[in-house]
Amino acid sequence: MIQISVSEASSGETIGARLKRLRLQRGLSQRDLSSPGVSYAYISRIEAGARTPSVKALRKLSQKLGVSVEYLETGRDIRDVDDRELRLADDELELRLADDIASAERKLEQIYAEADAVGDRTSAVRARIALGLASAQRGNHLEAVERLEAAVADEVAPQPHLRPDVYTTLGQSYAALGAPDRAVRIFEDCLSHVRRDVPEDKTVHIRYATFLSYALTDQGDFDEAAAVVGEALGEADDQTDPYTRVRLYWSLARLNVLNGRSAEALEYIRNAIALLKATDDTMTLARAYLLAAGAELRRQAASAAEQNLEAAESLLGAHPEPADIGMLRIGKSRLAALNGDAGTAVEQARSALAVFGDFHGAEQGAAVHALARGLAMQGDEAGANDAYRRAVDLLTVHTRRADAGEAALEWANFLRERGREDEAEPILRRAYDLGVSAEIAPAKR
Repeated sequence: MIQISVSEASSGETIGARLKRLRLQRGLSQRDLSSPGVSYAYISRIEAGARTPSVKALRKLSQKLGVSVEYLETGRDIRDVDDRELRLADDELELRLADDIASAERKLEQIYAEADAVGDRTSAVRARIALGLASAQRGNHLEAVERLEAAVADEVAPQPHLRPDVYTTLGQSYAALGAPDRAVRIFEDCLSHVRRDVPEDKTVHIRYATFLSYALTDQGDFDEAAAVVGEALGEADDQTDPYTRVRLYWSLARLNVLNGRSAEALEYIRNAIALLKATDDTMTLARAYLLAAGAELRRQAASAAEQNLEAAESLLGAHPEPADIGMLRIGKSRLAALNGDAGTAVEQARSALAVFGDFHGAEQGAAVHALARGLAMQGDEAGANDAYRRAVDLLTVHTRRADAGEAALEWANFLRERGREDEAEPILRRAYDLGVSAEIAPAKR
């Protein structure tokens, strides 16, 4: 059948005019187009606008003309809703594959406006979801929350077990904005939903349990986070897919990193990396190497950290997400500081901050901490003092208590080394209030 594009249809063209145009384009007379039950006189009256063709006549005429019945009747090959669905699918694919997603976002905005105007709620929600995911991909988590909240609140929104990517992205955006309590609530709700509605789907159970553990960890509820992961591990069996097991190992590794237990964290990370190497998920494997590098840096294992950072960088590819490249540069800054290269430490930390912009508050705190370390090594007393203050505040606000405590301890030692004991004393108390261990050593100068 000859396909007619939507753009060829004229919104002001009548059925009769369309029939005549198509007949002439194919070099057919009215008699040529006629068939039993559809005489050439009948066709003449349709073209003159004196008759409206019956369903039977439309079917026979469209078959001879090589177009769809839909196109002959309306001027469009497909219904408006089907057209939007095809365009949505194309734009969703573009968001995943294109280097520059701005074009896809503009087209999605147009589809959303069209769907909203005609009451096509299903397409409107789907477009809003795609736009929200794109916002999160760009690192604009406030915009992502606004779009995704509106989408999931709609009556036609997909259920959590059908689109876990939507709900996990919303929860992660809450966490990135410094609201882990809201992330906890949405993941608890989703976990309750899937346990009730799809009790046999262990994979989606474990997925939400893993993200819930992340949110609880960010909130500082380490015991509860460990309990959630432990329960999820109990649900896993030999049939659990490797990627689901990776999520569990990742959650346990992250929990141990934030608790300052680098050795335990590395064991879980190594398990995750071993499984990821058997999959095609290079992005997650890169992130696992970044997490491993962070754990090695906490142990001051420079060589192992460097190997992990190099592996991560090679896997991130030419167009990594801002958060990933920012974490890579933080790792490089911390490695440079460990190797005594203050200039590179400062340069990489500032580069990370430029990547994060106004988003990723907890990661900003880590970057400012790395910057403070480099500035302290350079002897920039005023700059280091200011950076340490900002780092402790950011990390505390974003519930990274162990990291905030480490930064506060370094800050106190930095001040004491310069004879500013009175200023160091309250900062040292703050470090202990944050749960810092006396075993944490100050940064090497």
